[in-house]
Amino acid sequence: MKQAKKVVLAYSGGLDTSVIIPWLREVYGCEIIAYVANLGQRDDFEAVKEKALATGASHCVVEDLRETFITDFVYPTLRAGAIYERKYLLGTSMARPLIAQQQVKVAEEYGADAVSHGCTGKGNDQVRFELTYMALNPKLKVIAPWREWDIASREDALDYAAAHNVEVSASVEKIYSHDENIWHISHEGGPLEDPWYEMDDSLLHWVRPIDQTPDEPEYIEVEFAEGRPVALAGKAMSPVALLEALNAIGSRHGIGVVDMVENRVVGMKSRGIYETPGGAIIYTAHRELEALTLDKSSLHYKDVIAEKYATMVYNGEWFTPLRESLDAFVDSFQSCVTGTVRLKLYKGHCLIAGRKSPFSLYREEFATFGQDDVYDQSDAEGFITLMGLPMKVEALLAEFGVKKGKYRAPDYKRTFKRD
Repeated sequence: MKQAKKVVLAYSGGLDTSVIIPWLREVYGCEIIAYVANLGQRDDFEAVKEKALATGASHCVVEDLRETFITDFVYPTLRAGAIYERKYLLGTSMARPLIAQQQVKVAEEYGADAVSHGCTGKGNDQVRFELTYMALNPKLKVIAPWREWDIASREDALDYAAAHNVEVSASVEKIYSHDENIWHISHEGGPLEDPWYEMDDSLLHWVRPIDQTPDEPEYIEVEFAEGRPVALAGKAMSPVALLEALNAIGSRHGIGVVDMVENRVVGMKSRGIYETPGGAIIYTAHRELEALTLDKSSLHYKDVIAEKYATMVYNGEWFTPLRESLDAFVDSFQSCVTGTVRLKLYKGHCLIAGRKSPFSLYREEFATFGQDDVYDQSDAEGFITLMGLPMKVEALLAEFGVKKGKYRAPDYKRTFKRD
């Protein structure tokens, strides 16, 4: 029998974690504390707790982490502008470090010597959980059943559950893998593993198919303070209430469905469907407000930061000095990302209808094409001359035979002579 006295298991009540409890008891003979994180998934948490205890856990800890998830994980990622591979708003990626962090906390409270998760050996989540364990308590033993047991597929897991009288909602016919929290819901597996397969609208849990959305657009106004959404239609709301409201609005109009093939942490590609209605609205509004309030250099360099930040979050590198340093950089200019964005929602599109901010760098008197008192249009000639000087020199070198020109050059001989 393998060694572990007391294990804190990240538990959801789904297929994988449901069979892990009896497996841990058989293989490790250990006491099991099931840890359930309420991140906004639509579960009956009392039923989940009863199931964990009925299948062999000695305790089941259920914790409401919705607001912590939004304020400490979603908002920093949003303010950084992080989007993985141009599409993914990182709903699962942000959640795993928080769950693992709380697992470590519970392990310390209960005197556990090990932690466990239900992630497969091919997936990203094993990395996210275990990097967090290592960062916060490297002395804890990590048990990853999918890397140890003889169960090789979800079909095998269903057979194991049946043999051990563990009730699960999954079936051979309904084999999709779902992950849900207040920010998003993801779908993987089954026919989605064929990238040529067109997603069936029946897969969607939140967002309405486009042909079922209203035929009239809806306008909304989202207010931000220092890069964080704080109000909807002029009404201040808590982070949880605001995101729930935007999820409902976005879902009604078919906003936020992403179908993508992505590069996993472990090297292979995978295909997933993501529904992030409220998140898509918030990201769109935040970007527009930044365009209005950030200077050119900051905005452009922030795009560099955003890509790195997204990769780190996706890879599970949340509890790292670099991620914290990137937060400090983002904090330094998000104070001006304050204002209101008006959006038009219609048939899956989230369109900008207006934006305003007390820190706006847009000035109509500068931007107008007409004559004004603040910008002398004749100054542009010198600016263009200096900006084009390197290109001009390149062209002359080609004409003088020093370099081979990339483009057809005019005949300069009448004007220029080589010394």
